[in-house]
Amino acid sequence: MSTVAVIMAAGLGTRMKSRLPKVLHPILGDPALLWVLRTLPKDLGGAVVIVHHGKEQVLAALESWRKAGLLPCPVTTVDQGEPLGTGHALQTCIPELDRLGATKVVILSGDVPLTTPATVARLCTADSLLLAMDLPTPGAYGRVLQHPDGRLAGIVEAKDATPEQLAVRRVNGGTYALPWPALRQALQGLTNHNAQKEYYLTDAVAAVAQAFPVTVEVCDPEEMAGMNSRQDQASLQAAAQRRIQRHWMSEGVTFLHPEGTFVGPRVTLGRDVLLEPGVTLEGYVAVGEGTRIGQGTVITDSELGTNVEVRPYCVIERALVGAGAKVGPFARLREGTDLAEEVHVGNFVETKKAKLHRGVKANHLAYLGDTEIGEKSNIGAGVITCNYDGVNKHHTAIGRNVFVGSDTQLVAPVAIGDGALIGAGSTITQDVPADALALSRVPQTSKEGGAVRLRSRQKNPTRVS
Repeated sequence: MSTVAVIMAAGLGTRMKSRLPKVLHPILGDPALLWVLRTLPKDLGGAVVIVHHGKEQVLAALESWRKAGLLPCPVTTVDQGEPLGTGHALQTCIPELDRLGATKVVILSGDVPLTTPATVARLCTADSLLLAMDLPTPGAYGRVLQHPDGRLAGIVEAKDATPEQLAVRRVNGGTYALPWPALRQALQGLTNHNAQKEYYLTDAVAAVAQAFPVTVEVCDPEEMAGMNSRQDQASLQAAAQRRIQRHWMSEGVTFLHPEGTFVGPRVTLGRDVLLEPGVTLEGYVAVGEGTRIGQGTVITDSELGTNVEVRPYCVIERALVGAGAKVGPFARLREGTDLAEEVHVGNFVETKKAKLHRGVKANHLAYLGDTEIGEKSNIGAGVITCNYDGVNKHHTAIGRNVFVGSDTQLVAPVAIGDGALIGAGSTITQDVPADALALSRVPQTSKEGGAVRLRSRQKNPTRVS
């Protein structure tokens, strides 16, 4: 038996008013479609994503997720072409589902991101199942009609419903698990004799229910909520954030201001982590035990060790920060930064492709790019590794226990040996041996009384006729 998921992702999303396909709009930094794909079991027989509007963008996103290892099972796509309804979308999948040897199909929507993995697992193990919601105001949702024993009797779209049917509060969540042979036959018999002149998937589901018992289960409406507008997107994001924060609080994480903190779905937080107000953690972020992240800090695709202190208003992207390190305030760690244990990177320091070994300190106003700095070296204020010559990037190697004085420029490629001392205000263009003192300054001159004479000339400028 092979269970295959079908994910509806072909819609235009008119109410989103966007050039971006609806299923690629983010919830806490990850596109809605990726949320859906992540819920699929690893042992699934495959997933088929139905595409059309924004097809190239969706295909590119799927490929990037595949390369990043974010897809739990093999994923293929089918282009619906001219959209003629949800039933038509499934009809276009018939050859691909046959090729995959499907015996059961789980149908999900790419714009319904908060269905849980547990719910999807339930769909994958059920013989046949329709997920429904009980709503106080059902609105435009299709109504679920049931036999006295609870089995599915039919589904009627709101536009086609009678007043009696509109009074039903149990509505269709648009998520199903159905035997493929029965569904395949029902899809081939669909007509568009309805108010919208479309081929309804719900008609095929109802036809399956005539020949095969389909169970109806009521689930949390939050799991079935779709994203059809920017308002929906905001509501889904708020619900997802509450769910994530509840989980991490139960694991021993402190949020000083939960309403103003952004934690994405791929973030992991250790015990006794503390997040100050306004923190944003997006993409893959791992934070070790006892780490404190200061107000207004933004961290993307990075790993922080245990007992790290990130002071307020830092930006950290694709970086590694070792245990006991101190970062900021107002520091920027760019891609390729690797800070070892107990490194200090202070205010207004920027790093890029920089490896700082244990105990290095760069506490003020420095740019460290394309460099490796040995243990316990000290980088003074205003130091710059001049790594770019206008065409190529070059490397700066700084040894252990080096002291680089303030306002020094290290013009790469250049190497500074262990224990060297660079005098403040130097421009270093040649390698410095170990334990050497390097200076590069214009000799200072002092002219006695010169300040008095200069001020006198400034007050009594010579007239030029």
